[in-house]
Amino acid sequence: MRLIFAFCALLGATGPAMAQDVEVDVELFLAVDVSRSMSPAELEIQRRGYAEALTSAQVAAAIDNGLLGRIAITYVEWAGEHAQRVIVPWTLMQTPKDAEAIAQKITARFDEGLRRTSISGALLFAKNDFSTNGFKGLRRVIDVSGDGPNNQGRPVTRVRDAALEQGFVINGLPLMTQDALSNIWGIPDLDLYYQHCVIGGPGSFVIPVLAWDQFADAVKRKLVLEIAGLPALVIPAQYEPPQPYDCLIGEKMWDQNRAYFDIP
Repeated sequence: MRLIFAFCALLGATGPAMAQDVEVDVELFLAVDVSRSMSPAELEIQRRGYAEALTSAQVAAAIDNGLLGRIAITYVEWAGEHAQRVIVPWTLMQTPKDAEAIAQKITARFDEGLRRTSISGALLFAKNDFSTNGFKGLRRVIDVSGDGPNNQGRPVTRVRDAALEQGFVINGLPLMTQDALSNIWGIPDLDLYYQHCVIGGPGSFVIPVLAWDQFADAVKRKLVLEIAGLPALVIPAQYEPPQPYDCLIGEKMWDQNRAYFDIP
């Protein structure tokens, strides 16, 4: 009797702790730039574009054709080093109904932008967020979109390399649209910056967005590739021969242009 009681007590003490994570084809972290270099209209385009892509037939088919037929996804907006805003926490996505619920959360409201651009901060937040998300993916993917280079926090390559050592894949969606602010804070070869300084891991890729009317289609294509685990070529918007790239260009631009935002 004492042995049975002890065994039951052991089960009661360890049962919850022994709960296993839900297995999925991919754990997908969507890191979406909301820095103030983007207008409110552009921020809304982003959210509506992701909602449209997530509920598309192409994304549904990619999920359904997976080994397990389900993924885990989170949607997080980011700007400065410590400015991350969780819009959709880690959620199981298996059916069109799941996708609709996620899309509704994304478009339930439209928040203002945040200050600065720290890709390294977003990557650091992302890779730490996987450990307790309740899922176990065959692949772990961090998907970063942004309209400018890193200008705050740790050097982006340092955080990128640490994530790659832990087995993450990082893909990029550089936003290369043109406006007055992009002339100050943007760089004309942002696709190459992402290629050299941000992405990495098996099958990693860059899909540049040159105009906002291309955004939803670019996101859809990116999601299908990530969910299906298909190989993709890096697709720069312009060709440039391989050469050393200055991955601190954003930090240098901030030092040069910070007078625009410094308060006397």
